[in-house]
Amino acid sequence: MNDSGRQNRRQYPRIKLSVPIEIQSEASRSPIRCATADISLCGCYVENMYPLPVGTSLDLQLSIGTTVLVAATVASCDPQVGNGIQFVRMLSEDREALKAFLDAAEKEQKSTLTPSASRR
Repeated sequence: MNDSGRQNRRQYPRIKLSVPIEIQSEASRSPIRCATADISLCGCYVENMYPLPVGTSLDLQLSIGTTVLVAATVASCDPQVGNGIQFVRMLSEDREALKAFLDAAEKEQKSTLTPSASRR
């Protein structure tokens, strides 16, 4: 499926944003530390040379100024590229913190893309 078809299925738009993330799965003894390539309120994409299989249950820690804990599942696997991860469960206060973080990041990205009136 092309990216636009995948985008249309998403409940929340993803923002291209690098967020430090720690991934723990039952299959790995030590956590994987990396960063998101994009993120939304209900999922993210993580680039990783050794992606995890679809359906793998994960415990995530997102570092957004505070630590947000998320139960997640691997939704897609692109060999030697990365994983699409779907957020399954998080505490309401973690969800609110992530929403506020994403709203601020999206607002900042839009303001840097919008030309000012003085540039005309």
